[in-house]
Amino acid sequence: MKRASQFIRRTVILLVFGLLAAGSTAFAEELLRADHPAHYVVKKGDTLWDISARFLRSPWRWPEIWYVNPQVANPHLIYPGDRLDLVYIDGKPRLMLNRGPVRLSPRVRSRPWDGAIPTIPIGDIAPFLTRPYVLDPGQADSAPYLVSFGNDHILGGTGVRAYVRSLAESGGKYHVVRPGDPYRDAETGEILGYEALYVGTVEALRAGDPATVFFNSSEREAVIGDRLLPVNEETAWTDFVPHHPKGEVRGSIISVMNGVAQIGQYNVVVIDRGAQDGLEAGHVLRIDQKGETIRDVVTPDSSDTVRLPDEEAGLLMVFRTFDHVSFGLVLNAIRPIHLRDRVSTP
Repeated sequence: MKRASQFIRRTVILLVFGLLAAGSTAFAEELLRADHPAHYVVKKGDTLWDISARFLRSPWRWPEIWYVNPQVANPHLIYPGDRLDLVYIDGKPRLMLNRGPVRLSPRVRSRPWDGAIPTIPIGDIAPFLTRPYVLDPGQADSAPYLVSFGNDHILGGTGVRAYVRSLAESGGKYHVVRPGDPYRDAETGEILGYEALYVGTVEALRAGDPATVFFNSSEREAVIGDRLLPVNEETAWTDFVPHHPKGEVRGSIISVMNGVAQIGQYNVVVIDRGAQDGLEAGHVLRIDQKGETIRDVVTPDSSDTVRLPDEEAGLLMVFRTFDHVSFGLVLNAIRPIHLRDRVSTP
């Protein structure tokens, strides 16, 4: 009887360990790419997303395998020359950081950029982090606007004085924007906001109606009717942590910045979901190419059509949200991406 009890106990223990091992193996297979490297040496120009994509099937899941080494100063910052080793701790895969050649004495700083690789290519989104590229419905109507450039100019730009209606205070700095096309919900057509074309920045020299402003910089010529919005002096957040939304998100790409015709990797797009829909900076969304509706040429009925299924086209990461729309950076494109293609929780 005693031997039978010991045999059953050993069998149960072995079964538990077997299940744990199988679970760890399944977790690793589900998380890691089949062709992942054993280690990787970080190079200048790398991003955390690029490196994660070498190891993981879903790059945004890198926090699940990141190992914080207490022996390494600032283990969350990765520099060119550092080596990442894939190891197994308690049966689970972990990426361990081995610091490369020391260049500076360790000190905690992540902003401004000190040489650590970014999560995503910050240069591709830098202009969109602080400038007011979206106007809420009605916001332009109540904003101060350019009314004249004096007798010497018909257009404004860097180094030019201008006059503005209804500017109550002097000394402040303002973005100059031009209201553009409306951003509409792809399904309902509801106006979610308006594109704000960035013109430049001015400083208020004298308050009044009209007030006097001076153009410190400009990216396009200013015209009568351009609007002024206060400059937000907050530092742009660049420490993005990619993660998927907690809830189900479904939306569409409704615009692409900088006028490109075909959307690809590292293009900035606008989607018709925003902070009020639960989105936040760092959320990763899957892009699906919207299926075409085609005519069935086999059936004798010439009006018979069939809608092809949506096909996965890539991934984007939200990096800035407004109330009803968000800006996202396309991080991966496996087929051409177009306006009105769908986005959803991966």
